[in-house]
Amino acid sequence: MKAKLGVSALVLLFLGGLWLVVAPFAVGYQPRGAIYVDATINDLWVGGSVAALAFVSLVIYAADALRELAHRGKHADA
Repeated sequence: MKAKLGVSALVLLFLGGLWLVVAPFAVGYQPRGAIYVDATINDLWVGGSVAALAFVSLVIYAADALRELAHRGKHADA
């Protein structure tokens, strides 16, 4: 149960980070073709960092889960 909660939180963080990256353009506070305003630069850095950190954490979790499954399978055959 704790694993599902953790993975769910990481997925939500990843999606939130992606939204921060997309929001300036989707909501429209970044004029098309204009120099990026400070809010856009902030959203891109923070959103990109949050999304990247969440993605790396998900990959590490998936690798650990696969390693655990392989370990269990190896010992089940013995």
